[in-house]
Amino acid sequence: HPVPDAAGEAATRRLQEVVGGADGSTLVVVVLGGGASALMVAPAAGIDLRDKQEITRRLLFAGADIEALNTVRKHCSQVKGGGLLRAAGRAGGVWTLLLSDVVGDDPAIIGSGPTVADPTTFATAARVLARFLAPADVPPTVREHLERGRRGLVVETVKPGDPVLARTRTVRIGGNRDAVRAAAREAERRGYRTTVLPEALRGDAAEAGRAVVARLAAASGDRPRAIVAGGETTVRVAPEGRGGRCQQLALAAAVALAGVPAVLLAAGTDGVDGPTDAAGACIDGETTARARARDFTPDAALSRTDSHPLLDATGDLVRTGPTGTNVADLVVALRAAC
Repeated sequence: HPVPDAAGEAATRRLQEVVGGADGSTLVVVVLGGGASALMVAPAAGIDLRDKQEITRRLLFAGADIEALNTVRKHCSQVKGGGLLRAAGRAGGVWTLLLSDVVGDDPAIIGSGPTVADPTTFATAARVLARFLAPADVPPTVREHLERGRRGLVVETVKPGDPVLARTRTVRIGGNRDAVRAAAREAERRGYRTTVLPEALRGDAAEAGRAVVARLAAASGDRPRAIVAGGETTVRVAPEGRGGRCQQLALAAAVALAGVPAVLLAAGTDGVDGPTDAAGACIDGETTARARARDFTPDAALSRTDSHPLLDATGDLVRTGPTGTNVADLVVALRAAC
């Protein structure tokens, strides 16, 4: 995760066999959570696993958000975009329980919507590639498959109104706002006057970090203050950069909070932030001073999207290991009374 592998491909073949064998007396229950897009991999005809891996990596490094990434994934897959539902065509019903890692909890985006309708098209997927990648960066098999789909030579994903949807039921059982509310309740219990940001964190990770700090700076009063937010930002990774969106957000916040008696935690609820061993970071007003004392330049690390080595050196990384769940990212900022 987030790049598919051969184990996921083998497991998905078995999954297709199991649901394909369900008859009218069988209820198929699909429990879907964060990471499902990477775990379930069944490349469309003409596309192999290496091409799926390559297009996923390139879109991630280009800063594509989850909606854009999953639009392409759905149109290069046998199981995404309602494909798993089609595979279970003889089953008596298909119920999907969603633990959402997606801002807005859209079932069509969570896990790339294997059992629900998909409003996007092959043309939409082609526009995503044109937006984020140069033509030479797209594997030829992917480009050709999307072009064939755009011309109507490949069956589209399941669309709203398709009769196959009549046998389905979809229920959300948890998501990012649940984690945000739980963190806010705990902050209040500990005596912090707490503000939950109504808008989800999206877009550039560094900008999101600075925005949270600005909200914290604007809060005043005779009680300690807390700002709690959730969501999923993006980061366009430089070739030499190492880190993840939460570490990038935290480092940007550390620069903005330099010298201020405050702390900020930014972490992925799955315990994994980018291709690193950290869930995120917990920074404070002295983080940048500690970094400079160890010969790091915070602004340069930010511009290189190279947050991990700096935050490791300052002792600010949070390492939880995989948590076994995923409801996107959580940000908590705390400041003393003033």
